[in-house]
Order: sequence, then structure tokens, then C-alpha cells
Amino acid sequence: MKYPNARILVFTKAPTPGLVKTRLLPVLTAHEAAALHAELVHRTLATAVQTSLCPVELWCAPTITDPFLQQCHKKYAVNLFQQPAGNLGERMEYALEKGLRQADSVILIGTDCPMLTSEDLDHALNQLQRQKGEGVDVVLGPAEDGGYVLIGMKRSHPSLFNNIEWSSERVLTTTRQRIEELGWNRHEMRAFWDLDRPEDWSRYQHIVEKERKQTAPALK
Repeated sequence: MKYPNARILVFTKAPTPGLVKTRLLPVLTAHEAAALHAELVHRTLATAVQTSLCPVELWCAPTITDPFLQQCHKKYAVNLFQQPAGNLGERMEYALEKGLRQADSVILIGTDCPMLTSEDLDHALNQLQRQKGEGVDVVLGPAEDGGYVLIGMKRSHPSLFNNIEWSSERVLTTTRQRIEELGWNRHEMRAFWDLDRPEDWSRYQHIVEKERKQTAPALK
């Protein structure tokens, strides 16, 4: 592995109709939204393991015994971990701190960003793995909606996760301010978008269609 002392943590839920991708229900049925969520989980895990960057962990909700998540464990050879109780910030902080007890650097991603590539993950890990004096403490993958799709860390602090309005447009701004208050160095990647809203669904369909055309066999 390229970064054996790092970890990629993937946060996700089981694809239960009515409990995932609910903001897409105006354009998709509950079962279609759940199927899309499952597709995005597969896409994210395939990206995470594609180039054997480092060990990958799948942090699951509500339980690691869900058949779909068990299938992911077998297909992608990822270890499953139970997300603890609490809000998103508390759950992220717990997972990151646990990861940093076992690794020098950790990056955490969700499964809602179809734009994220293995090159992006490599870039984030490379920034964190640089020699002392050259590297950064935190890497952020900004999202167009004001949040972030990736956070990478060499050390953690509760202020980066406590009292933040999750799912609001101020998540990224608040996180930047907290990092500056800590006096830590940060690196920001290119901007991404999450597949959350009906307009995002259209963007995703264009991506999938483009990929199909690129991989389709040429007619002779």
C-alpha cells in the first residue's frame, strides 16, 4: 500500500427506503432513492480501494449487521465499524480519533460525492503524509453547498466538530475559522458537489451517461 500508516474512513447508512436521500423524493420514489444511495456507496468504496492507497474502513449506521453493508465488507475487503450514538459531529470526532490512535493520518468521507476520485484521495493523503515542516494538519474538500465532502487530519480537536450547524451553508466557514483559531495549517482541495438535491440528480445522470459512452465498445 502507498500509505500504510494512513486510514480512509467512509461514513454511510444502510440503503433503507424512506431513510436515505430523502431530499430527492420529489423526483425519485423512496425505493429509487434507496437504490441510488446503494449505487453511490458502491461507487465510493470502489474509488477508495481502487489503487490500494491505505486500509479502508466503512463506518455504518444503524448497524454493521445490515445485509447490504455485509455485502460491501465482502466485496471490497473493508472493515466494518458501528457509528456511535450522537450527532454527526460527535460521530465523526469519535471515528477520527479512533483512527488516529492506529494511524499517522486519517481522512473521512461520505458516500454522496460522485465526483471524488482515487486521485483526489491520493492528493489528500499526500498532503498529510509530507515530512514535518512541509505538511499540513488538516485537509478539506470544499463542497459547493457550503459544507465539505472530505476532511483529513493528523491530529484532532473537539472544536472542529462541536456546536456546528451540520447541513447548513456555514459548515465550511465555521470549520475554517476553528482551524485558524487552533493555529493549524490547512490545505484545501478543489471544489466538489454532493448528490443531495433534485438538481444534483440531473448532474449525476449526465456523469453516468458520459461514463457509459466512454466505456461502451466501439462499433466496427
